[in-house]
Amino acid sequence: MGRAVDDREWLEADGRGGFASGPVVGPRSRRYHALLLHTAVPSGQRFVLVAGVHVEVDTATGPVALTSQRWAGGVVSQAGAALVDFSSEPWPRWRQRLPDGRLLETEIVVEHDGGATVLTYRLSEGEGATLRLRPFVAGRDYHALMQENPAFDFELRAAAATRAASATRAASATRAASATRAATATRAATATVDRWELTPYRDLPGVTIATTGQFASDPQWYRGFEYAEELARGFPGREDLAAPAELTLRLTSGAAGHVVLAASGPMATTRLPDATTTAAAWAEGIRTREQARRRRFATPLDRAADAYVVTTNAGPTIVAGYPWFTDWGRDTFIAMRGLLLATSRSDVAAAILLRWSRSLSNGMVPNRFVQLGEAPEWNAVDASLWFVIAVHDLLQVQPPPKDVRATLSAAVDAVLIGYTRGTRYRIGAAVDGLLAAGEAGCQLTWMDAKVDGNVITPRIGKPVEVQALWWNALVIGAQLGGSHASIWATLADRCRASFAARFWDPRRGHLADVIDVDHVAGSIDASLRPNQIFAVGGLPYALIEGEPARAVVGAVERTLMTPLGPRTLAPGYPGYCGHYDGDPVRRDGAYHQGTAWPWLAAAFVEAWVRVRGATPAVKAEARGHFLPPFDRHLAVAGVGHVSEIVDGDPPHTPRGCPFQAWSLGERIRLDRVVLRE
Repeated sequence: MGRAVDDREWLEADGRGGFASGPVVGPRSRRYHALLLHTAVPSGQRFVLVAGVHVEVDTATGPVALTSQRWAGGVVSQAGAALVDFSSEPWPRWRQRLPDGRLLETEIVVEHDGGATVLTYRLSEGEGATLRLRPFVAGRDYHALMQENPAFDFELRAAAATRAASATRAASATRAASATRAATATRAATATVDRWELTPYRDLPGVTIATTGQFASDPQWYRGFEYAEELARGFPGREDLAAPAELTLRLTSGAAGHVVLAASGPMATTRLPDATTTAAAWAEGIRTREQARRRRFATPLDRAADAYVVTTNAGPTIVAGYPWFTDWGRDTFIAMRGLLLATSRSDVAAAILLRWSRSLSNGMVPNRFVQLGEAPEWNAVDASLWFVIAVHDLLQVQPPPKDVRATLSAAVDAVLIGYTRGTRYRIGAAVDGLLAAGEAGCQLTWMDAKVDGNVITPRIGKPVEVQALWWNALVIGAQLGGSHASIWATLADRCRASFAARFWDPRRGHLADVIDVDHVAGSIDASLRPNQIFAVGGLPYALIEGEPARAVVGAVERTLMTPLGPRTLAPGYPGYCGHYDGDPVRRDGAYHQGTAWPWLAAAFVEAWVRVRGATPAVKAEARGHFLPPFDRHLAVAGVGHVSEIVDGDPPHTPRGCPFQAWSLGERIRLDRVVLRE
């Protein structure tokens, strides 16, 4: 699972949907890499406010860079200080050795709920050091890129005169200053004020910059930043960024210098301190509070899990992944089993389930909430069934108050009633008790890739994992009691009998992936995919047992398993693709055609354990065999987290989102629930 280069990434989430992230080594490689990425209110739109910073240290032979940048054409300005080590606990920290022997530490911490980013610099070996920092300001949607433009407002306003009288504002002529990054501009002002505000665009959040050092207005455009990962993924990857000022920090041995970056203005959620609070007090206060908050998490995995738990104007939810996902219904219900229920945060899980239950419509919860003023998306047959599974697990782990239980039980009934009667996209119980779903052009299962209007794996008909979810939901509905309990029990019996008769293929030794394909009775898609594992593991109750269950586990293990989860299609089948790379069309075509998904590993291991009797010895064997690859993976890609996907072919390179909620959640559930003795 090794990678050719060190492309590890770090993440600091603010609990509001914003975050900071970047590479451990080297220049920013994604449009999403930023020091201050803020979620605006009330829209929920994310903005990159400060993309990065360039830092240099004065030496006897000239300035030495602590940071590196990549420019158009692949030209890289390397850091001149050597990386000694990197740590992600309790927040990202780098130690770098200068050519003259001095050792400098850099730390980045994002304030939870408040949203400010604190950059801390410390000289741990040496007599003194002078650092010069230039923040790169964007002010753009986080999916977009910025180009030099006359609308960008460079005007800096003194926000807190905590050291001396406020300095002269930068003249309007600074807007016209668009020197190249190599040009030398005259300093417009050198101020003793320690907090400044910038509003790049009138209708977007502004930026507050505070520093314990000196602040000099020096407006420039830096043109032609290049993001290698975006270009490799077939997207535009070049932008210009504005550099409004230069900050100077003079460090003595052991003393820290700080820079605080925060969103400001009416669309910001950042808690800005009053004018009497110095930059040093602001920074140290954030660091102290964050140190105490993070110590409350039992393990680094618990703390990593917290990164996905977000509070929005509508209430709590789970972000599906960083850097580009928002909250998705299916991902939320799968991920919360590990992120929340296995980490003793059932109160948060209950609040999330209550929030989603209020959005039920015709038996369906949305698959995605979109931005303010837009309608939710309902394109999922399985999201509502995963909701039922999450409700069941919540009730098993920590029964909520009676009114909450009643509300969630009623929501479960509403899902089952809607699916039994029939709802959107031809979703409905068939006469055989199985659940049919799908229309041309719609992607309703978790295998939902779509390219140029074409669904790659449409799976219209009766998909195998949907039947396992449907049967589990019926069993759970019957257990909850209520006026429909006997109906759900009868339908569950019919579903199970039909499943055993129609999905098991003794000749192939595994289950069909879809039957009654395209709603044509008797048609079968017998592709060997991992979806069948949910008939044995991954859900509260196994739909099949005995020899068929053992055969399914064996087929998946022999043909589909990688160290980080099963492939989505067996090698040798038509359409198999073992590498997820290239432009969006190529990548989406490979997404569920051989790419391996770590979130499926827990379901497989649970099935593996069940068919072997789930004894302590079996669980110990599984722990020793299946967990070490995940433990090693925590140190690569998204440090401390689990990637969205990996290549199906060796060396199983991590791909997609480096920080994925359900991947981490299922890793935690595997350890604390599935393999718990």
